[in-house]
Amino acid sequence: MATTHPTADPEAVRRAAQLVADARRIVVLTGAGISTDSGIPDFRGPDGMWTRNPETEKLSTIDHYLAGPEVRERAWRARMDHPAWRADPNPGHTALAELGRTGRLALTVTQNIDGLHVESGLPTEKVVEVHGTMRQVRCVGCGITSPMQTTLDRVRAGEADPPCQLCGSILKSATIFFGEALVAADLNRVFAAAAQADLLLSVGTTLQVYPVADMVPIAASNGASIVIVNGEPTPMDDLADVVVLGSISEVLPAIIDT
Repeated sequence: MATTHPTADPEAVRRAAQLVADARRIVVLTGAGISTDSGIPDFRGPDGMWTRNPETEKLSTIDHYLAGPEVRERAWRARMDHPAWRADPNPGHTALAELGRTGRLALTVTQNIDGLHVESGLPTEKVVEVHGTMRQVRCVGCGITSPMQTTLDRVRAGEADPPCQLCGSILKSATIFFGEALVAADLNRVFAAAAQADLLLSVGTTLQVYPVADMVPIAASNGASIVIVNGEPTPMDDLADVVVLGSISEVLPAIIDT
């Protein structure tokens, strides 16, 4: 079932566009909502992956994942069929990539693991994937990383739970599982960027996942303008100068009119 969004208020779009046009050091925070129009469902929404199949969430819990090969076998099958492999960046991603080319986008911080910001043309050094990336695998033993598709080819060839070819330990996607810590250096970088921004643009996130959601009050307390673009209200709307509710792939290009 397709997600329905409210019709964006034209005046809110105009005000948001003016703030973006006037800003010179923009930091963007994105969540699952920016990728839904690329065909990637969110996790906890009405049609979310974990809503439709609560057992799937356990596959992203590190203790559960390490507990037995049958769990990992299910996880590898799920990875092969993930909708991200069939997804392309949508106009929302493209709008941010165009903003990046103006030189005014200091950093894009994303909670997404799909890699579509880089696919859209944002340079990797301007993107922080705080929850990691599904496009790589990491060994829990030696820590080596390698392309996800290389390991998925091994699964397709018959290895149900492929081990690390270097040390023989367990492989997982290079995402942050429940029970794993976020990368401290990444958090330091994103919070510093939020403190130095003159505008923080929050896109497609419920702003309920911490500590990353703290970027909004950090930016606001340091004098930045706050623009929130989402399909539904968030708990931090009262901190925003402008809130735009609507389809992100429709309204974001109008807000970012480079």
